[in-house]
Amino acid sequence: MDGLYHAALLLPALTVIILAVCLYQYKRLKQRCKAKRQERQRRNPGLVMVGLFHPYCNAGGGGERVLWCAVRAIQRQYTHASIVVYTGDTDSNGVDILRKAKKAFGVSPLRPVEFVFLEKRHWVEAKRYPVFTLLGQSIGSIILGWEAMQKCVPDIYIDTMGYAFTYPLFRLLCDCKVGAYVHYPTISTDMLTKVQNREAAHNNRGTVSRSAVLSKGKETYYKAFVYLYRLVGGLANVVMVNSTWTFDNIDTIWNTREGVTSIVYPPCDTVGFEALPLTERRVPNKIISVAQFRPEKDHELQIRALDQYLRENPLAKENDTKLYMIGGCRNEDDENRVRNLKLLADSLSISQYISFKTNVTYSELKDHLATAQVGMHTMWNEHFGIGVVEYLAAGVIALAHDTAGPKFDIVLEEFQGKGPCGYRASTQGQYAQQLKHILLDMGDAERQVVQTVARASVSHRFSEDMFDKKFLERLREIL
Repeated sequence: MDGLYHAALLLPALTVIILAVCLYQYKRLKQRCKAKRQERQRRNPGLVMVGLFHPYCNAGGGGERVLWCAVRAIQRQYTHASIVVYTGDTDSNGVDILRKAKKAFGVSPLRPVEFVFLEKRHWVEAKRYPVFTLLGQSIGSIILGWEAMQKCVPDIYIDTMGYAFTYPLFRLLCDCKVGAYVHYPTISTDMLTKVQNREAAHNNRGTVSRSAVLSKGKETYYKAFVYLYRLVGGLANVVMVNSTWTFDNIDTIWNTREGVTSIVYPPCDTVGFEALPLTERRVPNKIISVAQFRPEKDHELQIRALDQYLRENPLAKENDTKLYMIGGCRNEDDENRVRNLKLLADSLSISQYISFKTNVTYSELKDHLATAQVGMHTMWNEHFGIGVVEYLAAGVIALAHDTAGPKFDIVLEEFQGKGPCGYRASTQGQYAQQLKHILLDMGDAERQVVQTVARASVSHRFSEDMFDKKFLERLREIL
């Protein structure tokens, strides 16, 4: 009894000691961050440092276009702002990164940019966490964010890749104003629904979906993660999202205060692509796909849909039908994915109808967009779809997935009463049927109407000028 009595007295005392130590460390770290900022401000009075957290700034995708357009917009509007980009691209250097951004997007900063190279990016790689991937990557982002904070404390912190678990570090320890540009929620309401309904998906393995016990366990895990995600997301002062679908998810999951979250469509080179001829250079039966070679882009569906289209329409084989799969490879996993896609095409005996183009230059991309008839997109719940916008602006007839950004924001069934902006599909059969409709059933005049309507629909809504305007409107709240 005496032992239990002493233990009962000891437990509250230990709790108080642990809390006191944590509070002491918190104040110590906060003071250290404050001292770093004050020292920098003493050396550069009047200069405001804006840190953009983008660990994959050299990836060459749509998210990177947002980053570099944001950098340029800040420099154009705020001459007293110093830009720092936190990146994990340690195999490159600042000059090469900026050169690649210029080649890929035609975008260059107006003044020098400082790069803070992070050594711990491997902590956010999905392959490191075969199970509990969301939680693992989120904890990994805290480790990466800690490294970023240790190397450079900004005045304004802007996360442009969706690492919400870094917000407490910069908001609570560094006293930074926190801005977020969210391309895709770390967890979506649809992901939770698929687990509850026991539907297999790329993020819900068949072994889990087939088991009631495992599905219930994963549902509990997801709900706990949503709670944590809401806590950290709520620390952002300003939240920008890229589409209606992303807005609905972030607004629901983060439960942000009214006015904190708004849609800022990502910048697309509509002006550059609109300059391309609408019809003159089109190569009959040329199909393109523009997307990074990531698993969620579902390139396999494109190959299988093309196979079905070719099997069901012998005329298509005689018409020199060809699919050009264009995209960036970020790492060895992406390169292996391309090799597997080539093997799939070989196994279906359609490799002669497919050409893979990896890490193409901006000028090469524009050439493909100027000559293609159809642009395929197959990602389920694509947050936005810059590639789809580029199809429409360039005069390529879009065949996009019937969900999220393409469905609600881009490939509209009707635009200003003039007709559709393109076509949508969800299944292999639907894609094959739509390819037949566009390439074999439609006449040139009907195709030109769709091209004209589509180009008009994206001309202003998704331009770089509109992005700059909306982005800077929100930035004024924290800068």
